[in-house]
Amino acid sequence: MNDRFFLDTNIFVYSFDASSPKKAAQARKLIRSAIETRGGIVSYQVVQEFFNVALRRFSKPMSGVDAEQYLSTTFRPLLSVHSSQALYGEALRIGARFQLPWYDSLIVASAIEGQCGVLYSEDFQDGQEIGSVTVSNPFA
Repeated sequence: MNDRFFLDTNIFVYSFDASSPKKAAQARKLIRSAIETRGGIVSYQVVQEFFNVALRRFSKPMSGVDAEQYLSTTFRPLLSVHSSQALYGEALRIGARFQLPWYDSLIVASAIEGQCGVLYSEDFQDGQEIGSVTVSNPFA
């Protein structure tokens, strides 16, 4: 069984959500496990989406200094899937086959490229199998 897992953007966003303390705690636990076990990964897309939200949409937007610190301590050890023509091609095939929106299919393609067995996200059906990846909603 593959112990590697992929964390979708919503995991990182919820880790800062004071209005949902249970989700925030679960998200922080997953992130901590990803870093400590070195079993969790993210793609550049996750980093970009997170900072788009954190710097603009948080009730108290993250400062540039805090964002740089978060990038260094949290994302740097997890970041392993880079954009490529092959990744985009796989995302297009996944999107067509499973009728997924572009950004969702790109997340799945990244999880597959990263050789992950599990994709943690609330944006898909819990337990759904897409290719070699099983979706798990950690908030369900």
